[in-house]
Amino acid sequence: MIDMVRVRVPNSGEGFLPLPGGSPYNTAIAIGRLGVEVMFLGKYSKDFFGEMLLQRLRENHVHDDLIIRSEQNSTLAFVNLEEGKEPEYIFYTEGTADRSLSIEELPEKIPVEARCICFGSISMIMEPVASTIETLILRENARKDAEQEGLVISFDPNIRPFMIKDKGAFIRRTEKLFAASTIVKISNADLGYVYPGMDTDKAIERILTIGPRLVIATLGPDGALALLRRDDGSIISVSAPAVDVPLADTIGAGDTFHGAFLSWLEIKGMMSRSALANMGDTELYEALFFANKAAAIVCSRRGAEPPTRKEIDKDFKNKEK
Repeated sequence: MIDMVRVRVPNSGEGFLPLPGGSPYNTAIAIGRLGVEVMFLGKYSKDFFGEMLLQRLRENHVHDDLIIRSEQNSTLAFVNLEEGKEPEYIFYTEGTADRSLSIEELPEKIPVEARCICFGSISMIMEPVASTIETLILRENARKDAEQEGLVISFDPNIRPFMIKDKGAFIRRTEKLFAASTIVKISNADLGYVYPGMDTDKAIERILTIGPRLVIATLGPDGALALLRRDDGSIISVSAPAVDVPLADTIGAGDTFHGAFLSWLEIKGMMSRSALANMGDTELYEALFFANKAAAIVCSRRGAEPPTRKEIDKDFKNKEK
């Protein structure tokens, strides 16, 4: 989608700056900038906003082989940013290209070199794309045999409550997708929406019992907390601190965290269900802290501008809050 960000225009009052965005889109770019092979599956408009979206993917080494082009318009999200507040959004999605991805347009098979599928956000609210992605995830989760353990599936709900008309149906679908996922990355705010009144620890434990191997909660200035269920049935809990940087805004922070965490797994040769099942405390901490550093760098910049590997590898002076 295109984020139309509210800005002050010198000598003209206010205006809106068009910026390519969207949760899985930002995550794909974060992965591409870290030097990890990544491909985007979706439906893009042939309008000039669609061209802008495609160009940014290509500039950041994201392969576009699975992108379908459409005459429909691009989705627009108008964004209002105020210091000390969460971004406010107004979405224009009716009949747009990305929303209209159908089950019939899905590839019969995911490329054989793929090891992970990452999905989530408002695409899981809008139809028909929500049912299309759900079909893909359930299909790929079930597609494993004696020689192949199946793809790692990583889900970030990234919930926008004002877009949800039926909360009960949304939560039922979300829990169904929790069960089909290997990794669930979820913000503290999203936990509060899905499980209101429940402590963060209890909410993460609840998700873990539904089926995923690993649940990661991002806690803003308090860093990140993860629960991992190992093959022997034991559960390990690991937390990693946030990185202290000057705050510009938080756009794309969670998406970048997600992309950086998955990139760490791929870089370290641990992007598989079996590797995750045998992950140790130290490795999990390193992955979380790597992702925290990536998210911190984004928060020090305006807009969703994920860092490169070189930037993340720099030594931060203040590693803990």
